Amino acid sequence: MRIVTWNINSLRLRLPLLARLGEDLRPDIICLQETKVPDDLFPADAIRELGYTHTLYRGMKAYNGVAILSRVALTSLDDTPDWCGRGDCRHIAASFYLDGEAVELHNFYIPAGGDIPDPEANPKFAHKLAFVDEATAWFAGRTNRRTILVGDLNIAPLEQDVWSHKQLLTVVSHTPPETTRLLAWQENGFVDAMRHFVPADEKLYTWWSYRNRDWKASNRGRRLDHVWITADLTDHLAGMTVLRDARDWPTTSDHVPVAVDFRD
Repeated sequence: MRIVTWNINSLRLRLPLLARLGEDLRPDIICLQETKVPDDLFPADAIRELGYTHTLYRGMKAYNGVAILSRVALTSLDDTPDWCGRGDCRHIAASFYLDGEAVELHNFYIPAGGDIPDPEANPKFAHKLAFVDEATAWFAGRTNRRTILVGDLNIAPLEQDVWSHKQLLTVVSHTPPETTRLLAWQENGFVDAMRHFVPADEKLYTWWSYRNRDWKASNRGRRLDHVWITADLTDHLAGMTVLRDARDWPTTSDHVPVAVDFRD
């Protein structure tokens, strides 16, 4: 079982790249963020032609949006909160079967938070912190087992998740109010599946800004995309891939796909 998470930054614009992703990684399940398409315009037929016959999606015009595309059967999990009461299509959840037992899959797109890391001066940053607080509280109130959580969480929590820890401490995505919150959320029974394969003292990025003309040369990346699993799934982990080559695809996203493999 291979699960991929990718902030595609407009599904309809980058639909050809979704086909390329399928060819390069051959995932069983793809979790997308920032699809930017309302449900009535979701390209379900085109995605079905790619082999993903089971789809769940929640979207809106021009902003946000999440989707789960799958070759295996999915059951929608609909008893999830409307985070911050905004109805802004940032979370979708489903279950599927692995090794004969159900697994929950949560796909998140956390608010970016704007540019000013001050909740009093910046409502977008306040929203981001409130969102993570609500998610933390919700998962803390549950019995989390056989659960996978993926998505663009828009926070790089560890020192080696950014190109310069010192320079980014005051930059949204790596500030202490964000990183401490994200790690507190993770402590609700989750294991960082990416860091299971890449030690915490090694650099690991999934996002490079469009502003960097030569992103490879500067390599000023951040790890904004994540895969977490509950500890009871650790023995099922078989591999992890960050598809860096996707950052050079034509008209691509500034995020690259992340794949995690699970054995039965």
